[in-house]
Amino acid sequence: MTSKIKCILLDDELLGLKYLKMLCEQIQELEIVAVFDNPLVFLEQQKQLNYQLLILDINMPQIDGLSVAQLVPTKGIIFTTAYKEYAVEAFEIDAIDYLTKPLRKDRLLKAVHKAMRSIEKEEKPLFITSNTNKGKAVIYFEDILLITTSEDDPRDKEVLLINDGRITLKNISLDKLLEVLPHGLFVRVNKREIIAYKAVQFFSYDEITTTILDVNNKPLLVTIGAAFKSDFLANM
Repeated sequence: MTSKIKCILLDDELLGLKYLKMLCEQIQELEIVAVFDNPLVFLEQQKQLNYQLLILDINMPQIDGLSVAQLVPTKGIIFTTAYKEYAVEAFEIDAIDYLTKPLRKDRLLKAVHKAMRSIEKEEKPLFITSNTNKGKAVIYFEDILLITTSEDDPRDKEVLLINDGRITLKNISLDKLLEVLPHGLFVRVNKREIIAYKAVQFFSYDEITTTILDVNNKPLLVTIGAAFKSDFLANM
């Protein structure tokens, strides 16, 4: 499981801020570092705070949210507002998402997942180095389609790569792999397998039809375990 995103909430309307905080507390991927109802106080104190994401209103007194966002250019930004006309300006300053009020938890969750992908893309390398059956290897995330627990030795993991490539990672757990794989691009679907979303062609209640061909030249089928279904659906 990836670490939580450290976020700050900013809205001058106390009821709106309280509601936003309540929604964020229900999203396990978020850790609320601080809550502000005054943009000037936020700007004064934010340099002393360790955070990655700012969720803020646009219409505020003294200084609007668009201007605030431009003063913290290294942070992820999600705007919340009752007005749709600011959307173009919001995305011109590279906002991760733009949510209109009243906020919905499912829509906020999608925005948070977008933030996770954006932040991890900046913070994580594009590859993993690991001991394999061929020696020490560099494996690029974009080349990985499916990771399966080895039948011969459960400590090892079989990796299916694009262009029918295969390699065996030696003595590494699926949990450890999930820590380094980009969230939103890969997901664990059962006790034995991690799949890249780009390898998903179709899916039903409990099964994925992949773009990978098996030995009979038919699409490889992967089971979705009941305990992993919600994680799989979160980014679909």
